[in-house]
Amino acid sequence: MNFLKDRISRRQFIKGAALSAAAASAVPKLISAGYTPFKSDSLEVWSCGGLSEAFIEANEIYEKKTGHNIQYTGAFAGALGKALLSLKGQTEIFGARGLELAKNMRKKGVSLAFAPLCFTDYVIVTPKGNPAGIRDLQDMAEPGVRVMLPLGASPPGSASVQGIMKKSGFTDAFMQNMIVNETCVIKMMCGLIEGKGDVSIIEKRLTTHDRFKDKIEYMPIDPKFIPPAPLTFTVNVMKYVQDRVLADDFVDFIRSDEGQAAFEHNGFTSVHSPRGLDLIERFGVKDV
Repeated sequence: MNFLKDRISRRQFIKGAALSAAAASAVPKLISAGYTPFKSDSLEVWSCGGLSEAFIEANEIYEKKTGHNIQYTGAFAGALGKALLSLKGQTEIFGARGLELAKNMRKKGVSLAFAPLCFTDYVIVTPKGNPAGIRDLQDMAEPGVRVMLPLGASPPGSASVQGIMKKSGFTDAFMQNMIVNETCVIKMMCGLIEGKGDVSIIEKRLTTHDRFKDKIEYMPIDPKFIPPAPLTFTVNVMKYVQDRVLADDFVDFIRSDEGQAAFEHNGFTSVHSPRGLDLIERFGVKDV
């Protein structure tokens, strides 16, 4: 089966919630397309595209529980962050990737408060059945293993994989084994499923998607090899919020056990899990 015949695009992959990076460069106008003006019972929520599936699931639960309307947009994180920091874009709630972005928005007065939202993680992934018998990073470094990597993709994905290679000491071996250096993680995953390679490194969240989850196997990477910078996601209440009580209620729900279950279901680590609690303390994911 040729998975690429479905012509998967990033926007299709996240259920139409995300704008492309190119479109997001004009974020103030394009991101508002079809937008309903603020209402007392509605809340505008943006997030980086990687969180889209989790937010869509959590938003639906919240809307059913409360009757409030969540006007949601998931898009390229870098473009959204730049738009907010430069005051060229506005939203009430922002699910952001990276602790530094949250701190910068607080420092500049763009956000009023932030809290840890969830964490991502990285895993080794193989086609179903693991034909090459991969167990860990050491196995990926063995001669003859066909390694596929997304080193041409935009950060933070590519930077994180490079960080894992460097911290594990396998950069040279992986580069020698690499048969595909992909610019699109989704395209790379389709090739992996088709047997064009033996193994790759991806964010765990990708293992939960319907297109992939029954066609792959994955195993954890020792946390000591994973660079900390891209692991953290925060939920930020922005200065443009119209109803602070509603915003705080939404944040409380998203961070509750019920809200976090939607993020765990989509491959993220809950802030209430042992690893989540450890990362909060280790990285100092606390409002400034």
